[in-house]
Amino acid sequence: MTVVAAYLYRDGKRVREIAIDEKVDCAHDKSEFIWVGIADPLESELRTLQQTYGLHPLAVEDALKADQLPKVDIYGDQLFVVARTAHLEDDGIAYGETAIFVGHSHIISVRHGSARAHTTLRTGLEAVPTQLVHGVDYVLHAILDFIVDGYLPMVETIEDEVLMMERRAVDTFLEREEINRIFALRRELMRFQRVLGPMSEVAAKFVRMELPCIDAAARPYFSDVLDHVRRVQTMVDDLREVLTSVFEFSNLLEGQRTGAITRQLAAWAAILAVPTAIAGIYGMNFEHMPELKTTYGYFVVLVVIAVICATLYARFKRMKWL
Repeated sequence: MTVVAAYLYRDGKRVREIAIDEKVDCAHDKSEFIWVGIADPLESELRTLQQTYGLHPLAVEDALKADQLPKVDIYGDQLFVVARTAHLEDDGIAYGETAIFVGHSHIISVRHGSARAHTTLRTGLEAVPTQLVHGVDYVLHAILDFIVDGYLPMVETIEDEVLMMERRAVDTFLEREEINRIFALRRELMRFQRVLGPMSEVAAKFVRMELPCIDAAARPYFSDVLDHVRRVQTMVDDLREVLTSVFEFSNLLEGQRTGAITRQLAAWAAILAVPTAIAGIYGMNFEHMPELKTTYGYFVVLVVIAVICATLYARFKRMKWL
């Protein structure tokens, strides 16, 4: 059985556990409602919930497929909300999906592939009956906020890795594996941005639109969710720019270091060319050459070579080629 929890709540407090095929007549006010949590459900379980709570068939099909982008659909007096979860897995971002059916007196959360269960969330909400008494819209806000809050630790972990790459790029050449990692992270962040955009639109709809089951008093809570999504969006945008900068900066430093090495080699080649040229000329063994018959000719040539080489060395040193 994949039902994690199914309870009746009244006045902000858990009353009793219910079966998914049990229809409960709740009060007309929002203080009494059903909250069902289900993970990786069987089709038969969702069909049972469909019959019990009058869920729309198209929404049920979407919840079964678990391949939707974040969205909000209105079916009569009910809402169908899709949110995407994300977590780090094997140096990449793995995604899950949480589909939420919201009615006047019921909320059903269907999780696929999420690494974080709602058990802690439910326990935290039950500890504050004065908030839970507001009904399903408050629970919906809490679920969306819980999902969005899971983005931040993941992005901060990626941020730490990117900053380490940035520091390493300043100190030394990046290895091929590190270059590959930069491009891999950029791809992951681009995919994540395609999730954050629709998630931002979902939160904005709850803030700006009049939707079934959502009271006007609950809108400020969804505004907080929207702020969190936008904060993560800003962080992801900044990380993509930093990754691009790290790669470009690494290429620039590598070009500078290569140029410095090339200049050093050229300077030493110019210095060594002097004794090489003079030694080559005197190695031709012509009979009539200057200083051949002079007693100190050999030492004079050596001094000339040393003076020229020293002059060239000092000049290149001032030019910072050596």
